[in-house]
Amino acid sequence: MEAPLIGRRVRGSIEAIHETGCLQQMTDLANGDELESEDDLKTLKSLRDDFRRVQEQIGRVVIGQEDVIHELFVTLLGDGHALLVGVPGLAKTLLIRTLAQSLEMSFKRIQFTPDLMPADVTGTDVIFENQTGGEREFRFVPGPVFAHVVLADEVNRTPPKTQASLLEAMQENQVTVGGSVHSLPSPFFVLATQNPIEQEGTYPLPEAQLDRFMLQIMIGYPSETEELEIALTTTSTCPEAVETVIGVDAMLAYQDLVRRLPVSHAVGEYAVRLARATRPDSSSPLDTVKRYVRWGAGPRASQHLILAAKARAALNGQNQVRPEDIASVARSVLRHRVRLNFAADADGIETDRFIDELISSTPVEGNGATRGADQLFRSENTR
Repeated sequence: MEAPLIGRRVRGSIEAIHETGCLQQMTDLANGDELESEDDLKTLKSLRDDFRRVQEQIGRVVIGQEDVIHELFVTLLGDGHALLVGVPGLAKTLLIRTLAQSLEMSFKRIQFTPDLMPADVTGTDVIFENQTGGEREFRFVPGPVFAHVVLADEVNRTPPKTQASLLEAMQENQVTVGGSVHSLPSPFFVLATQNPIEQEGTYPLPEAQLDRFMLQIMIGYPSETEELEIALTTTSTCPEAVETVIGVDAMLAYQDLVRRLPVSHAVGEYAVRLARATRPDSSSPLDTVKRYVRWGAGPRASQHLILAAKARAALNGQNQVRPEDIASVARSVLRHRVRLNFAADADGIETDRFIDELISSTPVEGNGATRGADQLFRSENTR
């Protein structure tokens, strides 16, 4: 059975959903409330076991950052892309490289610089001469984007035209060079990093590209205990080897399971209601939204809320998605899609604080009740 469109990257139109019958498939599956087949439950257990093993392998090299690792894996299971934001020295690059080592997939790193050209990312046509006949022909030489896992290091240090070379790859899993379309390997992930404090010589990512990232993951400083362990282990002569845990076929199977994880109509409504609540021109925006928001999240945010929640539920061993899963991923899904205005800056309102208030104010039920998702967390151990 073809995976429902709501679990894939945004392509096509709502008419296409109806024509292919995906909407009926989603409705039928959601009405089932939870996965019940023995094979699916075995795959779900295997996913949790493999994730624990991945955490163990990454923990050999990277100290702490458990929440970041969890969110990165949510991105992989959701067949999405992630933007990691943190100050220098927090192991952003090391974390992504180590994660790639734990996966039996091809890995390429692109160091984004001001002089990087689009062809340096996607590849280009090169003239080859036939040694026997003397004839010349163009042959495509693939760029570093042709890998399962692509690390776009310091992505905001390259000009917009080079940043834009990733747009087609991130959305369509392909690149077009010289009028020819070249497919990228599947699965395909772009994991990008950027430094939030150094703005000189940088080019902020345009909104169209930011919207392609499923999650924006913030990396903070380690605790004192973790920093001591970092200082002691990284200055020794005992490097840890990382073992491969998950291969291509297993990752594709896990992605398929996540896409088929049931989402009830009520939970879907909550995700849409949360995304629409960020828009100042919605039917009934909150006073804080009207005052502080320049523009809110688009429809892709609703899709990514549901898909990230599915991945989170699967990692927690759940065979259905709950409202607290939606609320738990909302920060990382929405923070790069909501733009606050000057009034918010003047009043010291940060995006994460604003999203927290939005989650608290958005009713889980669609009947106008005031019970926000924060009340769900009082009895739930969430990430």
